[in-house]
Amino acid sequence: MLFACSKRAIRLKTIDSCFEDLKDSRLVDKTFTVDEVRDMLDGLKLVVRGEVETELVNTAHTNMLLLRQLFSQAEKFYLRLQTDISELENRWAVEWLGRGVHLGRSLKVHPLKCFVSFPKMATRSQEITSLEDTDNLVSAKHDLLRVQEQLALAEKELDRKFQQTSAYRNMKEILTKKNEHIKDTRKRQEKYESDE
Repeated sequence: MLFACSKRAIRLKTIDSCFEDLKDSRLVDKTFTVDEVRDMLDGLKLVVRGEVETELVNTAHTNMLLLRQLFSQAEKFYLRLQTDISELENRWAVEWLGRGVHLGRSLKVHPLKCFVSFPKMATRSQEITSLEDTDNLVSAKHDLLRVQEQLALAEKELDRKFQQTSAYRNMKEILTKKNEHIKDTRKRQEKYESDE
């Protein structure tokens, strides 16, 4: 649980740094067009979504590995595990576990009810195959996220190179002058309206 908490804290810091990077690198002008703001927010959304999705995939992957180990150990001792799925949806129990981990307490969680039986090998084989399929799906999702992250980095690099072109700088200079002109016109209009 502590490992999962530390990984979550690292991801949250990464998300915070995404926002700080946007503030430091893109929010240098005082006036932006609607399209510029949309582009900035879309880029930030993509990065944050990738971070959150990566964290969710990592959490699912870790849970699947823990379940695989649990089933493997139970199978060695011819144990059949029974779980109450409704307990997973018990909001109070989930919050109780979250509070204990957040406070750094060691929680006593009731062990799963186990009893000795002779398991059907076909059923166990199906469970393991299902876990492997899920693991493959998680791996594919991980690869997709990695490619999306590389694409986002490539888009940033392309945007940076575009901003270095003379056409972009000229257009930005024209927009800056127009924005200043609009501000001056608004100030004069406010002054004129206040004089009336």
